[in-house]
Amino acid sequence: MTPGHTPPFVVVSARGVQRVRGGHPWIYRSDVADVQAEAGDIVQVLGPHERPIGYAFYSDRSQITLRMVSRGEARPDTALWRGRLEAALAFREALRLDATAYRLVHAEGDLLPSLVVDRYGDCLVVQALSQATDRLLPALVTMLVELIGPRGILARNDPRARLLEGLTQDVAVVYGEVPDTLTVTEGGVEYAVDPWRGQKTGLFLDQRENREAAARYAGGRLLDCFSYNGGFALHLAPHCQQVTAIDVSEEAVGRITRNAARNRLGHVTAYAANVFDELRRLEHDGDRFDTIVLDPPAFAKNKAAVPKALAGYKEINLRALKLLTPGGCLVTCSCSHHVDEAMFLRVVHEAALDAACEVTLVEKRMQGRDHPVLLGVPETYYLKCLILRKVG
Repeated sequence: MTPGHTPPFVVVSARGVQRVRGGHPWIYRSDVADVQAEAGDIVQVLGPHERPIGYAFYSDRSQITLRMVSRGEARPDTALWRGRLEAALAFREALRLDATAYRLVHAEGDLLPSLVVDRYGDCLVVQALSQATDRLLPALVTMLVELIGPRGILARNDPRARLLEGLTQDVAVVYGEVPDTLTVTEGGVEYAVDPWRGQKTGLFLDQRENREAAARYAGGRLLDCFSYNGGFALHLAPHCQQVTAIDVSEEAVGRITRNAARNRLGHVTAYAANVFDELRRLEHDGDRFDTIVLDPPAFAKNKAAVPKALAGYKEINLRALKLLTPGGCLVTCSCSHHVDEAMFLRVVHEAALDAACEVTLVEKRMQGRDHPVLLGVPETYYLKCLILRKVG
């Protein structure tokens, strides 16, 4: 039966309604009963018996068919988007972050699904990760210009997630000018950032507060693995006598070296190597470190990859614990949201058992405060960071 409502609308099952009422904004294709909408529409969501539930972004390609943006019968308008942008910006201002690079809008965490906005000094980098935000992007850019007045805005619309939405991958300036390199500071450390080609939108902004925390425990010889731009290495370097950073990418090694020189950290060295192989080699050679950081890329891109990911996490943590001196500090991370906190704690504990050592948990951390977690939405809690001490 076609509801007596004006398109665009989508009818969902009772299970879909229950999911929304449980606090999760996503409704999957399997819970969609009827669609009267075009790709990227903002649709009214109706439950069984035509009962209005709210409004959502609609995708005709993604398995996430609906992303809820409001409840009730009032249709979202420009005032709603602007109000949510203003609220997100005011929250970041209230955080008083010691950085000129941070996240301004964290998608669902700021009730702006599939929209990411990062600040790098006087420039912004945006990502529209669904059909609806892609359609809304020109209006959102206009609002950002009015609210912030940036020098330029770069659309980094190259994540793989856009392919799942049937969207193109591209990178383009959508306002003003954005240079190839931007200089930003984070907790006293200065970086040169490539917003056009760097990982994510240029830097791993979600680790900023974990680097600050890790610096409280760092000392002696430091080994920073999967170092990328050298974030942990550079932040912990003032507390350490010797710093070694490893990344598989020669380009990353060049960035680490240049960033170390920029910050006058002459005791930081970097080289390219496969971390798995290098940890085994260092162990074989009898090397030892007082502080070790493991910040790998996501090992589990989907649920099917979880078993292999857990094996990878166990391997690197086992090798690191064997290289760590008694009393030393291990900072170990996972950014795979499919590997939840309980799984990660368990696999690190198994690594400690195999390494025949006792380990205490000093701090249990997550992504920075500018990357808020929406309660009831586990996908928004993706970064786990454990600060551990090897006690015997």
